[in-house]
Amino acid sequence: MPKHIAIYLSNNENKKLLLRKITSGELIPELRRLKGSIFSDITLNHFIEEEERHGKFEVKTTTSNSLKNSSDGERKRALLNHLLSKPLLDYILLDNIYDCLDRSAQSQVNIRLERLSEQTKVVQIATRKRDILPFINAVFSVHQGKLQLVDDTLKTSKKSKKFFVNELPQPLIQRVSGNNPLIQLRNVSVHYGERAIISNINWVIKPGEFWQLIGPNGSGKSTILSLISGDNPKGYMADMTLFGIKKGSGESVWDIKKNIGFYSSEMLRGFKRRDTIESMIISGFLDSIGLYSYPSDIQIKIANQWLALLGMTSIKNKSFSFLSGGHKRLVLIARAMVKHPPLLILDEPTNGLDDRDSYIFSELVNKIASESNTAIIYVSHRKEEHINPDKIFELTPNPTGGSTGQIN
Repeated sequence: MPKHIAIYLSNNENKKLLLRKITSGELIPELRRLKGSIFSDITLNHFIEEEERHGKFEVKTTTSNSLKNSSDGERKRALLNHLLSKPLLDYILLDNIYDCLDRSAQSQVNIRLERLSEQTKVVQIATRKRDILPFINAVFSVHQGKLQLVDDTLKTSKKSKKFFVNELPQPLIQRVSGNNPLIQLRNVSVHYGERAIISNINWVIKPGEFWQLIGPNGSGKSTILSLISGDNPKGYMADMTLFGIKKGSGESVWDIKKNIGFYSSEMLRGFKRRDTIESMIISGFLDSIGLYSYPSDIQIKIANQWLALLGMTSIKNKSFSFLSGGHKRLVLIARAMVKHPPLLILDEPTNGLDDRDSYIFSELVNKIASESNTAIIYVSHRKEEHINPDKIFELTPNPTGGSTGQIN
């Protein structure tokens, strides 16, 4: 077995079981006698649960926030710092190391891991070919419970199949939107105490536009999303118009939210009920998790059109919780889109997806962009090969504090 290996796998694999088989030595026998540590979302979730249950804050973030109240990128950096601060171990197991990290953070991680690899065995789990660390000696897949060397030709494989051939289902109510802006931010700045987060942001979003919001970790992307969604109280002091309503003119948060469909990879943590796939999509009409009132015939009809588009008609009565991570995301996008909201926000939507599922997910997003009048804000640290936004709004931190924005 080479010193440093990557295991390239799909989202269909049972990640918890795989980690257990690796650390027990069942999959890699030589690890059976070695001591190691695990960098994984599963490890992070364990520490977050310890915080919630027992008030134990073992993993320290740079901002001294709890893990629960930190961004995904901050959590990942904190966990890596925590693991590397321990006495040198025989190996480290790295599960999707790059998700939620900006280019600068990825570069820093690369340097640290390359140094670590001089003394410590590295076993990487990667669902994206592009993320395989440069010093890895060999790449394997898991086949029938055993490691199998991956052929180099797989690295250049191209996707050509179309997965969504039906037309996008039409909305229950056709909206007349014209060309008036949905969102207008005029010289918007946000400070917390003396700390500037964003400075003089000017951004106009019109119906049907497909935007990508980019910027390094900590540049204020989440702050801008919270202003647009009405969740940030700083919005009452800002010059903003949201869906034709001047902020601070007596509107409620729900007056704003009813215009927004939202998806984040973080949402998968919150959906633990055993509702059917059909019920999950129908619940998008009610902005609820689960169904608490009987849907109308037309709502059921539209939900079933989305099921047909996703190719899930035959499994619509199965539990949502038993879907793969990639298929759960497709259902949640359909749930967000059943009402054709004026704005769809996708916050780091491809985190944790494998190459195949990210391709399928991208095709659905592009279809929504081209066949609906819903504007899209797609937030990501990284360029996703198959997602094709029309415009980019980029946040750039200033040395003196606060990020400014420009249209690319």
